[in-house]
Parts: sequence; C-alpha cells; structure tokens
Amino acid sequence: MGIDSEARASAPESGPRTDHTEPVGLRESKKRETRQLISDHATRLFIEQGFERTTIAEIAAAARVAKKTVTNYFPRKEDLALDHQEDFIASLADTVASRDSGESALSALCRAFETAVAAQDPVCGFAGPEFSRMIADSPTLSVCLRGLHDQREEALADALAEATGSTPDDITTRTAATLFGAVHRTLFRRIQDLTLTGRTNPEIAGIVAEEAARAFDVLEPALADYAVA
Repeated sequence: MGIDSEARASAPESGPRTDHTEPVGLRESKKRETRQLISDHATRLFIEQGFERTTIAEIAAAARVAKKTVTNYFPRKEDLALDHQEDFIASLADTVASRDSGESALSALCRAFETAVAAQDPVCGFAGPEFSRMIADSPTLSVCLRGLHDQREEALADALAEATGSTPDDITTRTAATLFGAVHRTLFRRIQDLTLTGRTNPEIAGIVAEEAARAFDVLEPALADYAVA
C-alpha cells in the first residue's frame, strides 16, 4: 500500500541532439508504465488464483517481461499486492506533523480519518471486495499487513516524540502511539469486514464515520490535550 511520485519531464534541450540517450522524462515515464503494467497483471492473477498460488514467473509472462524485471521493481512478492506501503506507513505521522496550530494529535488524527472515510480512501481500508478477499484469504498478506500497521505505529511514535520534545521510547509517547494505532487498526479491520459482507463503499463510509467518532471518543479523556501544536 507506495505510490510512485510523478516524475517531472526535463525541458527539451536547444539545438539538435548529438547522441541517442533518451530524455530523463521519457525514461521515467517508461519505468512508471512498466511498473504499473506488472502491478496490474499481478493483482489480476492474485485475485484469480490466490496470492500463494501465483508465481513470479506467471506474473512476468503475463506482463511480457523477464522475471528479473519483476523483482527489480518489486523486491518482494508482497510488494506486488500491497503497493501503497509508503503512504500507509507515513499517514498517521504526516497527520501529526501537519496538524494546525492549537490542534492536538487526537483532533488531527480524528479529522484526517473522517476525511479519508468521506473520500473512501484505499489507504484507510476501502480496497473493494475482490482485493479485500485476496488479502483475507492469504496468510502471507495478512502477516504483511500486520507488519505495516506496526511500522505505521513506529513512525507515529517518532512524530509524537518530535511534537512533544520527548523520545520515541518514552513510555508516554509509546503508549499514545499504541492507542492511536489500535483505533486505526480496529477501524481498518472494520472497513475490511464490512466490505467482505457485501456492503457498498458508501454504506461502509456511513457506518464507519459514526463508529469512528465513538472509537476516538474512547481516547478523549487521556489524550485530548496531548501533543497540542
């Protein structure tokens, strides 16, 4: 669950080119297209066959590239399925770091989650029934997802330490990060579960928006004034 940033095409050189080197913008564009092609075929095969049963060789054949090309773009097989990892891991930390003046970490995280639910953002769990089933049916991807939640919590602890002038291993910082992370894990799982029961995204958004408010309220007594900007 990283998204490649858009590459900026370099400005054309004046005068005729005297070599056969591709412009940087064109090379980067081709790389993005190849990466997306591999990812699309991998996702299709994972959904059709299951993650564990699909091989890198099958993905390479479907995308018409070499196996080495697949692993160059995606070092781990899990990376082919969960390709928004960087955004996911950084999401809570970025929210705390960019909170408004006078806003607490709790308020910022609650507000950001409400916005993500309204937008039916895949990063907060809106992945669709086929993709959600693929993850639920795969022990490997389920473990990987738990690891991503752990990494997101670690990144959040770093951001909270920065916000409060403490250290990431400070017990208050660690506890706050764990509590915030637990609410987000619970809500992510709730979205996935509702998806697998056949609810539509708009239905899920309506349910989870109300439940999220209650979930964050549980943290209010302890963390309402924590890490105020």
